[in-house]
Amino acid sequence: MKVILLAAGRSRRAKPIEDKNFLRFCGKYLIEHQLEALQAAGFNEILLVGGAHNLDKLTTFAEKWEGVQAIEQENLDDGMAGAVMSSRPHIEENEPILIVSSNDVVAPRAYELIYEATKNEAWESALLGKKVASYFPGGYLEVDESGRILSMIEKPGAGNEPSDLVNLVLHLHKSTTQLFETLEAVQTDRDDRYEVALDTLMKNGTHMQAIPYDGFWQPIKFPWHVFDVARYFFEQTPKQISPEATVHEKAHVEGEVIIEAGAKIFAGATVVGPAYIGKNSIVATNALVRDSYLGENCVIGFSTEVARSVLGDDVWTHSNYLGDSLIGDDVSFGAGCITGNLRFDEKNVQVSIGKGKVDSGTPKLGLITGNRIRVGINTSFMPGIKVGSDSLIGAGITLNQDIEPASFVRGETTLKIRSNKSKDLPSREDFRNQI
Repeated sequence: MKVILLAAGRSRRAKPIEDKNFLRFCGKYLIEHQLEALQAAGFNEILLVGGAHNLDKLTTFAEKWEGVQAIEQENLDDGMAGAVMSSRPHIEENEPILIVSSNDVVAPRAYELIYEATKNEAWESALLGKKVASYFPGGYLEVDESGRILSMIEKPGAGNEPSDLVNLVLHLHKSTTQLFETLEAVQTDRDDRYEVALDTLMKNGTHMQAIPYDGFWQPIKFPWHVFDVARYFFEQTPKQISPEATVHEKAHVEGEVIIEAGAKIFAGATVVGPAYIGKNSIVATNALVRDSYLGENCVIGFSTEVARSVLGDDVWTHSNYLGDSLIGDDVSFGAGCITGNLRFDEKNVQVSIGKGKVDSGTPKLGLITGNRIRVGINTSFMPGIKVGSDSLIGAGITLNQDIEPASFVRGETTLKIRSNKSKDLPSREDFRNQI
């Protein structure tokens, strides 16, 4: 059996994240976590499907993994169907396949359930269904009493769900020749050729079974989904302070923490778990890191607070506040920079996605950045603002709108100067006597 691991997405809804596959969690890329989980469950032959925008990086990465081969999906507009069809030259006739999304994070139990399903000869296909207690705006599986799937209904609306099973992209197909032929034959004007093909197969008598799953599941569709994924991987990682890390005796560390080799926690610094401090990162004097996850080679400089945030590699700060923020790689903040993370009315933060606004589902959301960004001193960001990669943000301004990649942003300051009429200033001696 081969796994088709879908990694060709262009992260449009997650911008300014450049490629979700290479988000780093607890020292490993997301794609590494996914490969490890698949192989641990017994799936050892994996086709890693990328696009022109990330194929070279995926190929270099796949070469380090036994049993993993990177292949290209040439037409990314053909969605999931195009990704599956791109694997056809690498699949033997009627060789079983497992289709997995690289950006949907699930617990190991999910892969175990699918692996067990490969042994059931009565089913031609098996689709994992996540049990939900409240409405989720996704595709639902309509099933009969035995769990056989009758149809998939996309976003039926609250109260109209045919079951409590949301379709997850963990799909086992045993009759792959029939699947490929159906994908070639079906026609649709929307980006749902794969779903239409499955519906066609069901109506033609193919037995597709729903496998109920009630464990962790978090698809990374929008930037704020990264926070839950970071917390999940932290919870799965053994907690330790590396013997090669330096924690000053006058530093304060409490709660569950992971501090990697080469990291330094200075005197007077505070780290409150859950917290992950990546390799060679520094938490300086008077700095506070709480409920946050830092990448490698970060500098959390003097008098900086990082709260409930996820930072990439090489993030540098000095006398800053980063709250509920998602910061990319190679980002530097000048002294005095502040991220706003709470609206005056304390309602959920709305984020610009495409041509509209999307409710983030949380009243607290700070700055979201891409990579390779420099910010001048005393600059502030309103809640939910996004800054694209390769941008320079000037000093002393407040950003209340998203910034496109490769932008140079500066504001205008007008100085008003007049003569000083108050020349008789009190002496310093007078002030010292009052202290």
